[in-house]
This record gives sequence, C-alpha cells and structure tokens, in this order.
Amino acid sequence: MNEERNLEELFKSLQGKFDTELPQRGHEERFMAKLKAAQKPKGSGLSLFSLWQPYAAAAALLLFLTLGYLSFYPQTDMQDQVARISPEISQTNLYFTGLIEEQVKILRAEDSPLTNKVLEDALNQLKILEDDYARMENDLLNGGNSKLILSAMITNFQTRIDLLKEVQEQIEMIKNFNTEENENISI
Repeated sequence: MNEERNLEELFKSLQGKFDTELPQRGHEERFMAKLKAAQKPKGSGLSLFSLWQPYAAAAALLLFLTLGYLSFYPQTDMQDQVARISPEISQTNLYFTGLIEEQVKILRAEDSPLTNKVLEDALNQLKILEDDYARMENDLLNGGNSKLILSAMITNFQTRIDLLKEVQEQIEMIKNFNTEENENISI
C-alpha cells in the first residue's frame, strides 16, 4: 500500500514534464545509420572470424566425411588381416581355437574344491599364452619375419593344447587319489 502511494506521488510530481512531442523527420533513419556505424568493426573491415570462417567450414566438412567413412567402411579385424597374410594360419587358428575351447569346457565341468586351484592356474596360463598370441599377430601385421612368427604362433597353439592335456591328467590323478583314499577308510 505504501508503494502505491509512492508511485502516485511520483507521477503527480512528474505531471506536465513528459516529452510528448514527435521526433523530427528522418530521426529513425539517422538513428539506424548511427547504429550500423557503431556495429562495423574498426580497422581493416575484416574480422578475425571472417578470416577463419572458410577454414572452419572445411574442417567441419572433413570431420563429417571422416566419420561417414569410418561408419560405412569399418576397419577389418585382426583375424581378417592375418588371413590375408597367411590363409593357412587362419585355418589353423580356427581349428585350434575350437579344440582349445572344447577342452576348456571339459575342464570347467571337472571344477571342484579339490581341482579348483589347478584349474585356475591353467586358465591363467592360457590367458598369458593368448596374450602372447595376440602380440605375435601384431608383429606379423607390422611386417615381422613372417615364417618365424607363423612358426611361433603354431607352437603357441601346441603349448596351449599340451597345457590342457597336462591339466586334464592332473585332475584325473587328483580324482583317483581322492577315490583311493576314500576306499581305504574303514568304518
């Protein structure tokens, strides 16, 4: 309520002091000309943005073209690249990988508290050998001695299979030992 009284007093004090005359002819045009003059950059007439604008457009176009290319033409995976260098190793890889996966499934089925440690160690060793194989693939793709690397890759597969056979034998020995111990216990 106090604010209303202050506003009324303000308007009463300003009464008759408002400018009610129309501006002179051409006032708007002069105002717009002054406004445009104030907006123009000083100096050479070219802004830094206008100098870099074509480069920014070219960079954006290049970015979109690169993203489009990568989405429509994905990079070939390691197996495809190795197959181009040596089709034999690709076939060997498929055969041994299937065989190793089958043996790992069989070993996992034998998992028990007695064989758990042996199985974990074997899986860790397999992981190390798989990492070594991946490094050999990279070496092969980077132009290393292909005959030597291919031989090492096959040896890696053979080592993995030998490891799995040895672990299978150890698990059988653990199971047989446990069975013999249980048979010797008398009531």
